[in-house]
Amino acid sequence: MLTVLSHVGDGTAFRLPPDLAGQVEIVAIPADGELPEGLIGQVLISRPTLVPNFAHVVSRGVEWVHLIGTGIDDFPLDLVGPGLVLTNSRGMSAIPISEWALACMLAVEKRLPDAWIHDEPAVWNFPPEPLGTLHGRTVAILGFGGIGTAIADRLLPFGARVRALRHRDLPSPVEGVEMVRDIHALADGAHHLVLVAPLTGATRGLVDAEVLAALAPGAHLVNVARGPIVHEAALREALDSGRLGWASIDAPEPEPLPSGHWMYTHPQVRLSAHISWNWPGAGSGLFETFRDNLARFVAGQPLLNVVDPAVGY
Repeated sequence: MLTVLSHVGDGTAFRLPPDLAGQVEIVAIPADGELPEGLIGQVLISRPTLVPNFAHVVSRGVEWVHLIGTGIDDFPLDLVGPGLVLTNSRGMSAIPISEWALACMLAVEKRLPDAWIHDEPAVWNFPPEPLGTLHGRTVAILGFGGIGTAIADRLLPFGARVRALRHRDLPSPVEGVEMVRDIHALADGAHHLVLVAPLTGATRGLVDAEVLAALAPGAHLVNVARGPIVHEAALREALDSGRLGWASIDAPEPEPLPSGHWMYTHPQVRLSAHISWNWPGAGSGLFETFRDNLARFVAGQPLLNVVDPAVGY
C-alpha cells in the first residue's frame, strides 16, 4: 500500500478512481509541527507556498512532492534536495485564462464597456472613434507553455499575427506562431503583449520602460502571470504618457493591492482580483494532474509537469 501524505485534506477532493484508491492510503497531516513517530510516506501533496514543516515531512521517506496550483514563485525550491521529484499542476487553468486574455483584448479593440449606451446617442450607427479588431493585429505572448499555446490557438482564427518567447529554444508547438529569442524582438511593434510566463530570476522586472516603448503606440498589456514581471514605475509612466494605451492587470504586486493604490483608479487600467483562472472546473482541476501522476507513480512511469528547481518552474 502506497502512503500519500497530504497537506490539503483527507483526499476526498482528489476523486481517485476505485482501482487507484485501492492501492493508496491518504493521510492528512498538519502544516506545522512534527508528524507522529513512525509515520512515513512515499508521496506528499502540498500547497505551492511555504509550509512550515515541509522539510520535516519530506524527511519521512518522501520520493515525490506534488504542488497543487501553477505558480510556485512563493515555494522554497531550495528545500527540494537531490533525489526528490517535484511536480505541479501547471496547465490546469489554460482554458479559463486563455479565454480571459482574449476577452481583455477584445474589450480593448471593441471599446467595451464604453461602447454600451444608456441613452440616445448623438449619432446612431457610427461610434465616435473607429472600433478595432484582432484581425491583422500583432499579439506577443511571453511564456509559451500550456496557457500561452491555448491563447495562440484561440487568437489565430481571428486572423491575428502571433509571436511568442519562451525559455527554451524550440520550434513552435502551434503552427503559424513566430518564435523569437529575446524580449525586444517579442515586443517590437506589438499591439497586445500578454504575460503568462512564470516569475523567476530571469523574468522579474523583464518588462521595463524599454520593452514598453518598443510596443506599438497605444498598445495593450495583459498580465495574467505575476506582477513583478512588470516594472511598475515604468508601467505607470507609459500609461500616463499615452505610449501605452491600456493595461489589463489580473496579477498585480502585491496581492491584494493596498487601499488607495494608483491602479484602482487609473483610467487606463482594467484591474481584476486574480480571477482569470476561475471556471466551473477549477476545483476538480486542482487535482487532475495529481491523479494522472499518481497512477504513473504506482506504475513506475515518468511523471508529468516535473519542476526544475534550477530554473524555477
